[in-house]
Amino acid sequence: MSYRQTLTVEAAAAKAGFSTATGYRVEADPRLASQKQASRGRRRPDPLEPYWEAEVVPMLRAAPGLRVIGVLDELRRRHVELNPNIRRTLERRIHAWRALHGPEQDVIFRQEHAPGRLGLSDFTDTSALGISIAGAALGHRLYHFRLAFSGFEHAHVVLGGESFVALAEGLQNALWALGGVPKEHRSDSLSAAFRNLTADAQQDLTQRYQGLMRHYAMEPSRNNAGVAHENGSIESAHGHLKRALEDALLLRASRDFGDLEAYRAFVDEIVGRRNANNRKRIALERPVLGALPYRRTADFEEKLIAVTSSGGFILRRVFYTVPSRLIGHRLRVRIHDDRLECFLGTTPVATLRRGRPVSDSKGGHVVDYRHVIHALRRKPMALLNLVYRDQLFPRPAYARAFEALRERCEERRACKVMVELLALAHERTCEAELTALIDADLDAGRLPDPAALRLRLRPEETPIPAIVVDLAPLAIYDELAAIDVVAASFDSEVAP
Repeated sequence: MSYRQTLTVEAAAAKAGFSTATGYRVEADPRLASQKQASRGRRRPDPLEPYWEAEVVPMLRAAPGLRVIGVLDELRRRHVELNPNIRRTLERRIHAWRALHGPEQDVIFRQEHAPGRLGLSDFTDTSALGISIAGAALGHRLYHFRLAFSGFEHAHVVLGGESFVALAEGLQNALWALGGVPKEHRSDSLSAAFRNLTADAQQDLTQRYQGLMRHYAMEPSRNNAGVAHENGSIESAHGHLKRALEDALLLRASRDFGDLEAYRAFVDEIVGRRNANNRKRIALERPVLGALPYRRTADFEEKLIAVTSSGGFILRRVFYTVPSRLIGHRLRVRIHDDRLECFLGTTPVATLRRGRPVSDSKGGHVVDYRHVIHALRRKPMALLNLVYRDQLFPRPAYARAFEALRERCEERRACKVMVELLALAHERTCEAELTALIDADLDAGRLPDPAALRLRLRPEETPIPAIVVDLAPLAIYDELAAIDVVAASFDSEVAP
């Protein structure tokens, strides 16, 4: 056809390698061969023809959200002879019908985010990562903060629920790591931030969250309840972050960490790498962020708690032990997500790991054997039926030793030996070393002997070195006095 624009039919056909007859046939009908083919019809009867207009379409109009499998099940219930292999045909037919006659769908409106305007917060469950601390499974979630424009991220390990304490601590850590404050803070309908009283309530902020926003001069906002895509700038980032953590854990070849701080450092490292990839956009956004306040605000709750004669206190259905000298005093307890800070007046007296109730019907215990061992040595039989006995043992080896002692000794002897082992671990500060020795004895079929272990763990005797002091002779002081006299006479001679 290109040759035909300047040549005759015969010449154009010859140059194209066609016969003259083919040239005249193309001249008469310039359509391509593929365009001349008529569409083939059905090769077999339509299996849905008896049911489509009479039954399927009315079902789709009456219930627009009905699944294809639901339509198929209903058809087979009505018509037992219907072949179940028509599922794919039904899916294609319904998909095409909904495109032409189905209801209008929600539209996602992509937003353009100005730098420095919007920061988003949310919590995400990370139980699928399978993290453990010193062999014990860690139930936790991540608080996740992200800037909509630059993609700056911060993640904070949260041991409890989506509380205000976790939100306040994670958000403040993120803002101080960022070095600035966005104009607006967006979250979903967190109960830590919103009272969630009614759907029409506009001023639905909790007082603590409102105070936090006021302290950082941020405007609080939230997406509509149940509409996750309105928070898409953080919701989609959850999946990317968790996949990055999963990849790093696979490369690490272990999901067990020595302590919680090691795991938090691991999360910070992964988040830091992701921020490094966005460093240019972050550098563009930082100059337009608001200034940080002079100091952080409170990221804890505070309670006044009385220490009982049991050597501790109960807070939110969890019993905590403290040094017994605090019995009868009232402590001011600051409740953080992962710890309790206890004050007597303004003096800090203890920092405790925060515990959680075992279930809705059973509370929990956070016990430090060092707090009660002095009293337990005077009353060793109290160990036998102690309410928090299982939580008293600092490591599994101690619980194993007590079970072996109960099986092979009388109860009084077993309690006395076990208390002496705990006292030895406390007095010599040798909990880990004693664990290894107890395990070795039990593996060898022997019961731990506190007297023998005390000898093995006694401090090494270090000889006192002999120190010889050489005293200077007194005649040296006479020489120093003579030097001072000569220096004074020299100064008087050179003075003007």
